[in-house]
Formats: sequence, structure tokens, C-alpha cells
Amino acid sequence: MAQQVQETLKGWKRGRTTVVTDLAPMQKPFVLLGIAAALALFALIVFTTDAVQGILFIVGLALGLTLLYARFGFTSAFRRLMAVGNAQGIQAHMVMLAVASTLFAIILSTGFSFTGVTPAGYVSPVGVSVLFGAFIFGIGMQLGSGCASGTLYSVGGGSSSMILTLLGFIAGSVIGAYHFTFWMEETWALEPFSLAESTNLGFFGAWLVQMALFAAIYYGLKFIAVKKNAPAMKPLPTTTGFKKVFRGAWPLFTAAIILALLNALTLTLRGNPWGITSAFALWGSKFLELFGVDVASWGYWQGNAEQLQNSILADSTSVMNFGIIIGAFIAAAATGAFKPKKIKPGIAAGSIIGGLLMGYGARLAFGCNIGAYFGGIASFSLHGWVWAVMAMLGTGLALFIRPIFGLKNPKPKDTLC
Repeated sequence: MAQQVQETLKGWKRGRTTVVTDLAPMQKPFVLLGIAAALALFALIVFTTDAVQGILFIVGLALGLTLLYARFGFTSAFRRLMAVGNAQGIQAHMVMLAVASTLFAIILSTGFSFTGVTPAGYVSPVGVSVLFGAFIFGIGMQLGSGCASGTLYSVGGGSSSMILTLLGFIAGSVIGAYHFTFWMEETWALEPFSLAESTNLGFFGAWLVQMALFAAIYYGLKFIAVKKNAPAMKPLPTTTGFKKVFRGAWPLFTAAIILALLNALTLTLRGNPWGITSAFALWGSKFLELFGVDVASWGYWQGNAEQLQNSILADSTSVMNFGIIIGAFIAAAATGAFKPKKIKPGIAAGSIIGGLLMGYGARLAFGCNIGAYFGGIASFSLHGWVWAVMAMLGTGLALFIRPIFGLKNPKPKDTLC
């Protein structure tokens, strides 16, 4: 055991987040079920909408596969950094953001598009709503044990508690949509600020500034982790050769690059970066309409009445979310990891409360860890950076709350976290 730990630590120092070991048997019936579901839904989407929606569904599948194979976390990365100083997850974020920013700068400056839709990044105002929304999102993702992307791929991966988180997320998103007008009209906010378009830097200058920031954060966190003797991440089981693509875990940095490429592809296909939580507000609002609630009169839906009237399959964010869930299901079954478990009462409560906080916070903050943090920073928006800081502060507070719900935090004395 001691020798295995030493080998793991040596691997971590070389940047490894996977370890070659015996894998659980592939769950072939589930894999076939997932593939069949993907093919059926793809056909339905293309038949009822168009080919672009079908392609976006495939992109969603790829996102789900990538997230599950690498267990690519935003919640866990924030928690490990705040709890014990482990920086591997955040360093992977910096690589992802660096690649995405490079691609976004090219796409946004040239107007490149595969579909003829003029691409536009996520640039939103910074104000009270973002500060408060991102802060409670940070708390929520630690109580719910998953962010927006984490919730979707964990549901697909067989996590029972994340179903409760997702339901809470949807409910919180609807409440946030209902209160949206108040936060936009009654609270202070700056005008949307883009480092590329609100300054004289242009996209190239803004790209240089962000590259410097990513490098400073990457190496600054590495210095802090070494100084604090931070425990390494527990490596994920993988295998060798071609089988590694479908059967074993993927290295964290490999996944970071793939996620950046897929986000850029999304931007060129639909004209906006990858997002998740707007679909939750749509799903919940449509559900309320079934009971006669006039959600179309809410300020959040003013100007978007057509979205409420159309099929959910016409919403690109929704079809990508469905793709993420199914893609994660296929990946979990391929690695033999699809094993739903009973939910403990404390964890169930934390999941619901966490989901509510994330849903509400995402509406106020113009997005989640994907739309605001990932998409916002890659779009050179100030609100993306502010979101990251406030969500990190929320994570710090949540570390004191998590034990109430039976959730454990990494400890400095741990060898692995």
C-alpha cells in the first residue's frame, strides 16, 4: 500500500491524474441501451427541428463522455483548493480557459461560423446580482456535491443523490426567473464589460492579458500547493492502449483541452458558448404552465415567449443537456461504474438545498460554472472573473456547512484527496 501511494505521488508530481490498474467489467447492456437512446433521440431531434440541433446534441454527448471519463470537476476543484491547497483541478481549469480564450478570440474577432449565425460571447453586467448569485452558487455546489455540469454528468453516471440536486436546481432556476426583474431593476450594476471590446486592447491585447493571468494563477497555485505540502488528487483507474479511450479514465488536462474545443465548436454552431442552466428555467417554467401558471408574464420571459411555446427539443441548451446525461451514462457503463446507491437523509437534504441555491444563484449571476465562469472568462467578460472569486468565497463558507449534512471535506493530513 505504501509503495502504491509513493508511486501515485510520483505520478502526481509529473501531472498524472490516472493510474493503470484493473478495471471493473464493462456493463454491456447499459452501453447498448445508452447508444440506442442516443440514436433515437438524435433522430427525433433532427426530424422535429433541424440538423444543427442534432449536431449540438452530438456535441452534448461528447461533453458528457469527456466529463465522466475524466471526472472533470468544478465543485471538487474549488473545494480541494480551499480545504487543503490542492491546485490540480484549478490548474486544469486554467489550461481549459487558455485554450478556449485563444479559440474564442479567433472566432469572435473574425465572426467565423459554421451556420451563418454571428457568434457572440457571454458578456454580462457586474453588480449585486452577480456578487450574490455567484456566492450562493458556490455554497450550493458544495452542498449539492456538484455544479451545473457536474449535476448532469453525475445523474447520467448513476448518482442517486444528484437527481435530487437536479430537481432542486430546476426549482431554484424557476424562482430565480420569477425574481429576475427585481434583481435587474432594483439593484446596482455596472454596464457589461469586455476586456476585448470595452477597452482599446482588442481581442489580441485582451488575449495576451488573459494568458498572463492564467499563467500567473497556474504557477502561483503550484507554488502555494508545494509550500503547503498539499495532498495529491486520488488518481482514477485507467488502462493502456486504445482501450483507454473507452474503458479507462482520461487525464484531467486532456479533458480540459477537449472541453475547450467543444465549447468553441458550440460557439461556431449556435452563435453562443456552451451553457446549461437556462434550460432548467425553461423546463421548470413549462412544467408550471401545465398547471395554469402564467410564466410568460414574468420579466425573465419577456421577449422570449417563443421559447416557451416551442418544443424543448427546439432549445439548443436543452438538447445539449440531454446529450450530456446520455453521454455520461454510456461512459459510466463502459467503465463499469453505473451503480446507483441509496441516499442518506443528510445528503438528500444537502442535495435539495444545494440545488435550490445553485438554480437561484445561476439566474442572478447570468450563468453557472459553465455559462458564467467558463463561457464568461473565455468571452473576455469581467463578470466571469468576478463570478469565479465570489463562487470561491462561497465554497470557503460551505466547508463549514457541509459536515452538518454528513458531507466530508479533504483534510491536510490526507495523503490523497
